[in-house]
Amino acid sequence: MNTEVRVKENKLIDSYQRLIHKLRVQLTDACNFRCFYCMPLDMKFKPHSELLTSEEIYQICFILNQDFGIDELRITGGEPTIRPEFEEIVYKLSSLNLSKLGLTTNGFILDKKLDFLKTTECKNINISLDSLNEETFNYITRSKYFKNTLKSILKAKELGFNIKINTVMLKGINDNEVEEFINFSAKYDIEVRFLELMKIGEAYYNNDKLFISAKEYIDKIKKKHNLHPIKVEIDSTSFKYRLENGAKIGFIASESMPFCNSCSRLRLSATGKLRSCLMSNNGINLKNLQKEQYREVLYSVISMKPYTRIHHIEENMNQIGG
Repeated sequence: MNTEVRVKENKLIDSYQRLIHKLRVQLTDACNFRCFYCMPLDMKFKPHSELLTSEEIYQICFILNQDFGIDELRITGGEPTIRPEFEEIVYKLSSLNLSKLGLTTNGFILDKKLDFLKTTECKNINISLDSLNEETFNYITRSKYFKNTLKSILKAKELGFNIKINTVMLKGINDNEVEEFINFSAKYDIEVRFLELMKIGEAYYNNDKLFISAKEYIDKIKKKHNLHPIKVEIDSTSFKYRLENGAKIGFIASESMPFCNSCSRLRLSATGKLRSCLMSNNGINLKNLQKEQYREVLYSVISMKPYTRIHHIEENMNQIGG
């Protein structure tokens, strides 16, 4: 673990020389899907009264942005678009001096939010789509909203948003759709990122059965396509390729090729807890914290940030924030 954290020119740098400048902002743990690798079917969500208010979220992000160099925010859930104050929160966060404001969503009601989002600085949207087959999609998400999600993806692309598709690789369930996703990427000029199933919550107990590595996918793709690497930032969670048909694909190999040693992210839970790592529930709550207390708290949280991979965590993904 880190023992030294410093602020240099309003930038957070830990003892491993990692620049900490990104924040995942969870609006809620609630979701209108029940993806089997994310949460149990009878998941109980936190009451709204326990969540940070829209103003509290803004004030925390304002201080982290203005005084500590957090310049990239990604809004997550659960499913963030179902929070009643979603538009108010995005509007407030759009006023910050950010280099990037993004949203991760399942796309179910995204099409109804796109006209609003066009008026904000939130131009980068990651949408979960684990299958292009409606029956498989329904099985994974335990929902019947495939058409809603697909409609949102295509409308967002048409409106000029920077769209990425997140597809969790599941052995024996959707691993026969690699070519379909490649063709989808080429047809619509939308980047598709294949994610390894992480040992988080529900997925931990089925990982041995369902896990398939990025290397296995890449080896399969190489049989039909030439992969041309695309340069990415040093703290990118993914590595990317362009194919000869114009498709752009990426891989987030969190399990087989962890990127902890270059991680630049912190996570703010919907209740105000600041965490240093997806795989650790250690953190400190920022709710009701005075501005002058932030430096000491940030030092403490970042000192918890691991440099190597933590094996698993029993909290479910929706509780942590995507």
